[in-house]
Amino acid sequence: MDKNQTFDMQSPKNVINFDGLYGDTQGKYSAEYVFLELIATRSQSFDWNIKPHIHSHLFQVFIIKKGSLTFQDEIQKHLIEAPCVILIPPTLLHGLVYSPDIDGCILTLSDSIIEDIFKTSSLIWKTFEQIRILSHFDEVFPFEKLLNVLKNIEDELFNDYAERFLMLRSCITQFFICLHRLTKHEEAEQSGSAMMTHFRKFQQNIKNAEYPKSIPAFADELNITPVHLNRICKAVSGKSAIELVHQNLISEAQKYLLHTSYSVSEISFLLKFEYPNYFAKLFKKYVGMSPNEFRRFDRK
Repeated sequence: MDKNQTFDMQSPKNVINFDGLYGDTQGKYSAEYVFLELIATRSQSFDWNIKPHIHSHLFQVFIIKKGSLTFQDEIQKHLIEAPCVILIPPTLLHGLVYSPDIDGCILTLSDSIIEDIFKTSSLIWKTFEQIRILSHFDEVFPFEKLLNVLKNIEDELFNDYAERFLMLRSCITQFFICLHRLTKHEEAEQSGSAMMTHFRKFQQNIKNAEYPKSIPAFADELNITPVHLNRICKAVSGKSAIELVHQNLISEAQKYLLHTSYSVSEISFLLKFEYPNYFAKLFKKYVGMSPNEFRRFDRK
């Protein structure tokens, strides 16, 4: 695949719109439409280049098992590697350029099926209001689990079992709930990653800070609010932001007490405490003894 290949994004007046599958100009909308096909079946005939288009009433889920593709939404391109899942709701513009070694399939179904299953008032429905590119698979949400549910859909779709439409609806429900859970799992992972990034940066800033320095000032450096900073600190360490700042200052004070002959007042001054008495009180709160007691205890 040519990574420099570009999409010809149409103006709103010229957006390609298909009632059925891509390239099918005779396709008619059906409220019970469900279709599953290999990506190569249709895409190969278009030289692996699916131009930007929309489906007014169709949900599509692209399941990529092997290979790569460039996916473009209304704003930007995404270079995507397998394994991944792309969920595209109706009316959202999308285009794709596949690598010839692509292996995967596309599940297409009418929006009325999803609306009927989850209803527009459901919290789950919000997951399906925007394009989702899901690629974070792990032991909690393995890619194979999704493939197994998809296999059940395929089995019901292409066999003439008793009550197949009822079972097919059940399998589709299970599949989309899995997509919803995977979406929430990825959001939690991304949130956790951002949280740890902020926490590590805060720890660095504590060590390199020029004191006195307020918690709002630390928060400003991270472009977050003091409340958010406290929540991060509590979630990661079980301590508030100010407690972590104090712990660092007390740790520095202990080094001075152990390795220098500075008086408690001098150490208080070096650590930018305004009042030595407050420093001594804070030290005792965290260490359990006064600075002088700590120094004498260590030298015994």
